[in-house]
Amino acid sequence: MFVDFMLIYTDGACSGNPGKMGIGAVLIKNGVAVKKISESIGDGTNNIAEYTAVIRALEEVQKLGEMDITLRSDSELLVKQLRGEYRIRAIHLRDLKRKIDEICKGKGHELHVIFEHVPREQNKTADKLSKDAIGL
Repeated sequence: MFVDFMLIYTDGACSGNPGKMGIGAVLIKNGVAVKKISESIGDGTNNIAEYTAVIRALEEVQKLGEMDITLRSDSELLVKQLRGEYRIRAIHLRDLKRKIDEICKGKGHELHVIFEHVPREQNKTADKLSKDAIGL
C-alpha cells in the first residue's frame, strides 16, 4: 500500500527531572523506517526533551524533502500544546514551539504536519531510542 506522507514517532526521556536528556525518533515512509534518531542532548527537563525530539525529527524530514507528515507522540501535553489546544506557560518551551513553527514554515518548503497523540504502547521504538541515548 502506497502512503504519500511520512509517519514520525518521537519521544523524550530524562534521567531525573531535571536530569540527563535523551531523544528518540523514527521516520517511516511506506512502512519502512528510513531514519532512526537516538541522541543525548545534555541536561534539562522531560518537556524539553519531548520538544527537542520533535525539532530533530522535523529537521531530518526537511533534509529528506518530505512535505506531508503525521507526527505521533505519547505525550498528550506536547501534542495539545503543538496543536494550540493548550497554552504554553513556560517561556523556554514557547521558544522551542516557535522553532517548530519556523521549521514547519520552511524556506520555500512548507511542511504540513498533523500532530497525533498515541498510547505509550504504540510508541515503543521512539521510547527505546530516547532511553538508549542516556543509558536507561
